[in-house]
Amino acid sequence: MDTREFIQIRKFIVKLGKMLHRYGTPAFRLEAYLTEVATYLGVRSAFISTPTSLTFVLWSDRHEEEYNSAARMLPGDLDLNALSLTDELAIKLLGGELSLSEADQRLDEIDAMQSPYSHRTTLAAFGLATGSFAMLMGASFNEVIWTGLLGLVVYLWALWATRSKRVNLMLEPVTAFASGLLACVVSRYFDPGINIPLIVLSSVIILVPGLAITMGLAELSSRNMVSGTARIMDALMQLFKLYFGAFLGISLGFFLLGENQYEPSASLPYWATWLAVLLLSIALLAIFRTRPKHMLWAIAAAFVSYGTTVGTSLFMEQSMATFAGAFALGIFANLFTRIANQPATIVSMHGLIVLVPGSKTYIGLNTFISGKNFVQAQHIGQEVFLIFMSLVGGLIFANVVMPTKKAL
Repeated sequence: MDTREFIQIRKFIVKLGKMLHRYGTPAFRLEAYLTEVATYLGVRSAFISTPTSLTFVLWSDRHEEEYNSAARMLPGDLDLNALSLTDELAIKLLGGELSLSEADQRLDEIDAMQSPYSHRTTLAAFGLATGSFAMLMGASFNEVIWTGLLGLVVYLWALWATRSKRVNLMLEPVTAFASGLLACVVSRYFDPGINIPLIVLSSVIILVPGLAITMGLAELSSRNMVSGTARIMDALMQLFKLYFGAFLGISLGFFLLGENQYEPSASLPYWATWLAVLLLSIALLAIFRTRPKHMLWAIAAAFVSYGTTVGTSLFMEQSMATFAGAFALGIFANLFTRIANQPATIVSMHGLIVLVPGSKTYIGLNTFISGKNFVQAQHIGQEVFLIFMSLVGGLIFANVVMPTKKAL
């Protein structure tokens, strides 16, 4: 291998790794995938991925050429559209349909690509996702509507954060603070007696890092100790910032407008929870930037995981039911990989979002600090831990029963 060819290969691998990192790929999947690509291109490799850094070590068979690179990265956000396109590009490269120079150029095009969903569509998706989550939490019809409206405010903050580093650094506490204060205004002037903590939690649920904690535990289970620990600590810090912002906003609202007296109202009927799962899965299509050809798969994944969990909970404990839901989701995601030849992450993330106990972690934090529950919950800390373990265990067993055909 001559120097010019080696330089071309390592530039492509570094660019590919950085892009996949930005799309929220877990460390163990990213490292395995890059190793697979590097092996095909004829170079030896070693990679170390963490949520905030990415290290590349590449060398030729006889060490005529060597290259080391360490990049400081920001934690990636899920972009399933770009992830899918990048994987398709790598498949064509490995299949000999594209040359390395053509693949490199195509990577630049994908990297510059905008979301397939407009800002208006994503705005509506935030409102729909937060409102439907409130339905899952047993909120009344009025509380669902108010939650959806506050979800629109959260999206405006999230959009501003993409254009301002200062706002991005304070996104979690400031959005939770704004939601808490606005919920107090709603309770004082428009709808007295609403469940303010539940509305605030539901309105910021997109920012609650339950999914990040699950990914961190999965990385720890795969012996990626540094990445898993860093991801979990980052997620816990996000959770603390959200809770502090909500606590400050509600406290200021009560001080200025008077304390709210919660008056329980009739929850929506049971069938509304299934409608909520449908609406939540539809909203996540835009939030996760899912490609149109994967929409039905993604919605089906949400119903597979939730339906299995609800069905098995009739004769199992909640933690075992969650294990069954995660196991069914893992089988479904690996089946998707075999049929569509696309990363399992594309559908598994939609199913995990209705299973991960990020909201219960928030509730447990509230109970620990204030001594009060704003929803009916007993032994919340133990339940959260068992559910997290069940999620990771279910996905691991699914990969044993039906191994995935792709590293991503």
